[in-house]
Amino acid sequence: MTLRQKLSQLTQLDSSFFLKYGTSELTGPLHGMNIKEEDVACCGSVLGAIGADVTREIQEKHLAADPLKIPVLFMLDVIHGFRTIFPINLGLACAWEPETARQAAEISAKEAAASGIHVSFAPMEDLVRDPRWGRVMESTGEDPYLNSLYSAAFVKGFQGNDLREPDRVAACIKHIAGYGAAEAGRDYNTTEIGLNTLFEFYMPAYRAAVDAGAAMAMASFNALNGVPSTANRWLLNDILRKKWGFKGTVISDWGAVEKLRMHGVAKDRKEAAYKALNAGIDIEMMTSDYLQFGEELVREGKINEAEIDAAVLRVLDLKDRLGLFEDPYRSASADNEKLLLLCEEHRKAACEAAAKSMVLLENNGILPLKKGMRVALIGPFAEGKDILGGWGCTGRFDETVSVYDAVKASGYFSEVTAAYGAGFDGADDAELEKAVKTAENSDVAVLLIGEHQDMSGEAASRTDISLPAAQKKLFDKIVKTGKPVITVIFSGRPLLLSETAERSEALIQAWFPGTEGGRAVADLITGKTEPQGRLTMSFPRNMGQIPLYYNAFSTGRPVTGENPAERYLSKYIDSPNTPLYPFGYGLSYSHTEISGVSCEVSGDKATVTAEVKNTGERETTETVQIYIRDMYASVVRPVKQLKAFKKVRLMPGESEKIIFELGRESFSFYKEDGDLHFEGGR
Repeated sequence: MTLRQKLSQLTQLDSSFFLKYGTSELTGPLHGMNIKEEDVACCGSVLGAIGADVTREIQEKHLAADPLKIPVLFMLDVIHGFRTIFPINLGLACAWEPETARQAAEISAKEAAASGIHVSFAPMEDLVRDPRWGRVMESTGEDPYLNSLYSAAFVKGFQGNDLREPDRVAACIKHIAGYGAAEAGRDYNTTEIGLNTLFEFYMPAYRAAVDAGAAMAMASFNALNGVPSTANRWLLNDILRKKWGFKGTVISDWGAVEKLRMHGVAKDRKEAAYKALNAGIDIEMMTSDYLQFGEELVREGKINEAEIDAAVLRVLDLKDRLGLFEDPYRSASADNEKLLLLCEEHRKAACEAAAKSMVLLENNGILPLKKGMRVALIGPFAEGKDILGGWGCTGRFDETVSVYDAVKASGYFSEVTAAYGAGFDGADDAELEKAVKTAENSDVAVLLIGEHQDMSGEAASRTDISLPAAQKKLFDKIVKTGKPVITVIFSGRPLLLSETAERSEALIQAWFPGTEGGRAVADLITGKTEPQGRLTMSFPRNMGQIPLYYNAFSTGRPVTGENPAERYLSKYIDSPNTPLYPFGYGLSYSHTEISGVSCEVSGDKATVTAEVKNTGERETTETVQIYIRDMYASVVRPVKQLKAFKKVRLMPGESEKIIFELGRESFSFYKEDGDLHFEGGR
């Protein structure tokens, strides 16, 4: 390969370059990025191509034009579904079932592979503590232990045991590292993370994905210790490759190489190319700095061509692991798309996942609703189908089940009516009046409100995570009818729900539940399924508490039960420190009791035993969680840390003995060197 051809392998372009290849329409993009048609012909990977016919056409044109006949890789953001859309990842995490996440990723991989995709830019395993950041919807929450379990599950679901299996895709861990710590929750903003906190909280989920065999990794936009990840050799080489043993391919985020100039660490695009190559970025996404300046950097001796060779070999190795040299088209075909995309089996799995992800936050006994009632469904999500959430990939609203359609089809109620009420930008008086009358003519009003799906996701940071004003107005009017109100919240993040909780008879956090979300809501309110979701992000009482997370470090002046009235403590004078709803919280339609908790220590293992009993009148699922606190150590430790959990299904009156075995690793912790340390203590 010529050096130019090697640099082309390290360049990713979007599908427009290939669909327009050989036509006059390509001239503009070529000039805009200062690359040549022969560069496109030797390009290594394609971003954003969707559909088997499209990917096959691009691959065919590429192989005809490329003198080396090296197939291209097709990559896409397949985050929580391809055509069958599952709940957003934050919702999936609330199921506290990594196996459900694995199944969702496996189904996503099957559908994506049928359309010709080879790599999914997932899982996103950025730990998050600030719900103002829009991308919390892609995360699995604020706990490193739980995030790590989900990280490994997603990787295994996408990749299986062998990437050559035609219905698998390569997983890409993102964003390494610490992107979820964007200051003030403002997307693409700077981060400031101490090494102790970085390794203790932010790194474990990335490491778990590496250990699970993830084939790719994506560098994050943000800087660590003043060095952007895209130019951070310590992060990508010393930690990711050497310390963790990652053998896969590293890709930049969109345009991130060139953005090193905006960070102020590269004076021009040539220096940006040098710093990214030197740091270990194998693939440059949607900029052409490698192509423009790579040859010059090698001639000047700033970059050794052997480093470029190593990057190219990592790209070629990924193509080989996917079997592209034997079959560049793999399972991509219109016939496979018809067979797999949105098939009944996939819809059923999405519905089950959606029901498990929803969290019952309040219930005064009204849920599940009694059969034969007159029910009014009110709000933009009553008949609305825009419940897929950000990064809905190829999901379609016309294929999505609305709450109204599902409730009506259930035949459970004597009468089901619907009213829009109010949107997200404003409230029309006539629509509000119609909603009020609809509620007045019912036995119970189910209010389906929240934020529009475009209000969360990438580049959707918010300074105020309250319900939109129009939704608040609608809520107030419906509550004032005097009818019992059940509120179902659709959102991509925790919202401020104090008033909503206080004035609702029941409150359900539905997240953005995906294609089958409407059916999942219907099944919950009718009691066909039991709510079992548990929160993986704390819900704040007000904006001033943010960032708020359960596993905070101890302080020298903590608030305890013995001295709440003392002024000079780490607290607010106008609000409790505690969240409205804490991490791990969630109700069911029954009640459980935990008793007989005991702990025995033998050598390096602690065995914790407890008995959990269903004291209610319905079958239920309880998620029993075990936390530890290290009372003293060489560095400050969190006041609480999740270390294990088990889900148990119990019939009314049934009890079960639960046993947790915590080994040495459960009581070890990371320090600034990035290694686990074990210290004796209480």
